[in-house]
Amino acid sequence: MTEKLKKLAAGLEGELFYDKTMRTLYATDASAYRELPLAVAIPKTEQDIQELIHFAAKEKTSLIPRTAGTSLAGQVVGNGIVVDVSKNFTQILELNKEEGWVRVQPGVIRDDLNAYLKPYGLMFGPETATANRAMIGGMIGNNSCGQHSIVWGTTRDQLLETKVLLSDGSEAIFKSMSRQEWEAKTLLSTVEGRIYNEVSELLGDVSNREHICEAFPDPEIKRRNTGYALDLMASSFPKMDGINLSTLVAGSEGTLCFVTSAKLRLMQLPPKDVAVIAVHTETIHEAMLANLIALEH
Repeated sequence: MTEKLKKLAAGLEGELFYDKTMRTLYATDASAYRELPLAVAIPKTEQDIQELIHFAAKEKTSLIPRTAGTSLAGQVVGNGIVVDVSKNFTQILELNKEEGWVRVQPGVIRDDLNAYLKPYGLMFGPETATANRAMIGGMIGNNSCGQHSIVWGTTRDQLLETKVLLSDGSEAIFKSMSRQEWEAKTLLSTVEGRIYNEVSELLGDVSNREHICEAFPDPEIKRRNTGYALDLMASSFPKMDGINLSTLVAGSEGTLCFVTSAKLRLMQLPPKDVAVIAVHTETIHEAMLANLIALEH
């Protein structure tokens, strides 16, 4: 395997490490979990990532996309190749002030993005506790929420489009689609076409949709950031109005595809002035009821 990794490294514009020191450094994240990866890649281009995908498929190993590594449950720990995009995939690619969206690479830090957007009176809402170092790629993988998620929503809610690389290294763009656009995708004889076909087969079955919606948490629960959001896909599938595979990418922890850029919905900056109101209640139960009233506003 060392010779194979050496040959892979020679074909990359970026860097590939398979020495014990670098593998040890990337053997953990902010969690208590630890597992030595096969190697650590720091790709420089999308072509590098494609080469890594081809290598992983051939050698039957996995790729572990990673940005800041702030995850607390070992999401970027594993025995495959850790692919760190925090060094070279850090560009803010496009901003549309009028329509209120921005396109970024996965290594952009959330607070850096908002510092860039502030002069325009805009911001990206979801704010994880580690927002001064957490990166957009990780926030998509984890469907990050934050303390204002009830009002500002989760990362999934603000994810308009994802540009991704699939398991064969081919590129796809997941975005909101009409029924006609979706059906056109199912005609493709590619990995992308197979994905659309298999999702259609799964969610086209009424009994499957009913079972998914019964077994998943109540959709009113905002902070449900683990696993694939099949219930949200299932609820929008019959109408096929604005259905978007990015819904599944958010929260998937890099297991479905490799995100190379994302289009995010923005919101207006909140008012500069803030106030604190102290609500006095007699019991804990009364305080909880008061909270429900406050949430309406």
